[in-house]
Amino acid sequence: MPQNFARAVFLVTAVFFAAFFLWPVLQILQGGFLDANGRPTLAYLTMVLADPLHLAGLANSGLLACATTTLALLIALPLAVVSDRFRYPGKSLLGALVLVPMILPPFVGAIGLRQIFGLHGGLNALLVTLGLRPAGWSFDWLAAHQFWGVAVVEALALYPIIYLNATAALANVDPALEEAAANLGCTGLRRFGRVTLPLIRPGLFAGGTIVFIWAFTELGVPLVFDYSRVASVQIFGELKNVGTSPAPYALVTVMLVGTVLIYAVGKGLFGRAGHAMMARATSSGGPQALPAARGWLCTALFAAVTLAAVLPHLGVILVAFSRDWYGTILPARWTMENFHLALGHELTVPAIANSLKFAAVATLVDLLLGVAIAWVVVRSRLAGRQALDYLAMLPLAVPGLVLAFGYLAMSQDGRWFAFLNPVENPTRLLIIAYAMRRLPYVVRAAAAGFEQSSETLEEAAQNLGCPPLKAVGKITLPLITANLIAGGLLAFAFAMLEVSDSLILAQKQAYYPITKAILELFGLVGDGKYLASALGVWAMVFLGVTIGGLSLLLGKKLGAIFRG
Repeated sequence: MPQNFARAVFLVTAVFFAAFFLWPVLQILQGGFLDANGRPTLAYLTMVLADPLHLAGLANSGLLACATTTLALLIALPLAVVSDRFRYPGKSLLGALVLVPMILPPFVGAIGLRQIFGLHGGLNALLVTLGLRPAGWSFDWLAAHQFWGVAVVEALALYPIIYLNATAALANVDPALEEAAANLGCTGLRRFGRVTLPLIRPGLFAGGTIVFIWAFTELGVPLVFDYSRVASVQIFGELKNVGTSPAPYALVTVMLVGTVLIYAVGKGLFGRAGHAMMARATSSGGPQALPAARGWLCTALFAAVTLAAVLPHLGVILVAFSRDWYGTILPARWTMENFHLALGHELTVPAIANSLKFAAVATLVDLLLGVAIAWVVVRSRLAGRQALDYLAMLPLAVPGLVLAFGYLAMSQDGRWFAFLNPVENPTRLLIIAYAMRRLPYVVRAAAAGFEQSSETLEEAAQNLGCPPLKAVGKITLPLITANLIAGGLLAFAFAMLEVSDSLILAQKQAYYPITKAILELFGLVGDGKYLASALGVWAMVFLGVTIGGLSLLLGKKLGAIFRG
């Protein structure tokens, strides 16, 4: 019976991925490499790579991803080391605040930064007030430094992914290895570079790969910053030509090949099992108490990074509470009305209901399929179960922008999945997209739970006459409830605030999710940015509660969910 169940899960998963992962990807490749007569051609690809505009967009996307990942690593790694190795004032609170950037999609934070660093923003008003610039002076900081503005916003939003992976990796390092190196005279930064860093390299690269791919295909932040010289925005602008022009297909193909190669190289070079280590109990390791001055220095480091990371959030909150903010350091007038209007606006009320519906159904699908996949991978002896595990992780390698474009392509009129065309009603396609994108989180959380629960408990129940699958339901699932809640909450929260799928697939206002509604509100003349910010604050509160609960449930193990 368990073997038959494992085969059924494998079959269902294979069909699901074939229809809603491989097929949309094939539609992209077909549009990029096959001509109108179905013959292979490189003409479309050559056309895109020969176009200076598209070539510059791809180059800028790659440079932006490199800059974002480097900045995120420079922020996250020191914080992770300090957090793992030392005790300092306010450690628990500051460790929780490090995760604050995750409670807001990066593009919503960009709205707040535009208000602070824009032409008539708070920074210019502060410089004039301090007498550093003459009255009436103004400067658009974001327009002058768009590339680095986008890179910094994305790095401050994404560094927690590397931080979580780094802290999880450091927690598994056997202190005896470092103590042995110290006894041989290898200390300080040299010991960290030659001993510790190689041991945590897989974890760093796991988080870094996700950050790189995310930044390479990020759509929302460049849109808000009006930075159109990146491939993601160029693809977004070409959506209207999906049915007639090969250019968007070729451009998405280049991004797809690039991200898959990056993911494959990361898994091949750094994703293998690291160095074998004994349990941490082999030594008296653990966080060390620091002298008062050094302890407060660590506190200051965390506080400074946290302050910089929450600056976009503070900007959004200030805009949400303001009635008028133009050319002053802080809003000239304050109000709570924006929050009321945001929940009562004709655009936002349906958007909130839509996001709740789409995310809830997608999470249910992920829980059912994810638990079954995790059980097959960890508990069964089915041949090919590792291939099933790899298949479940593939959505992490293909960005939401690419997959959303593939869904749009496969549902065009005249194609097999035309009945899912999102032009009229994107509900089914959005649920599928959300479920596919967040399935890896549930699989990872459930697999971790199965690995941590002893199989002997199930075997004991079976010896007493309980059928194998019933034993799993009665014995194991209650034991891994925390893991399932964590994976489900994470899938639900990120589905609620999904950006690329929502912006591309939701084309009719009645079906806008929250993120599409925020972007549309931001573009409205008048009070649009105030309502968009208020809706962003509501989203921030929702995701903040979710991440806080996850942190309590999983602690340092939360980072494992973000691994490919």
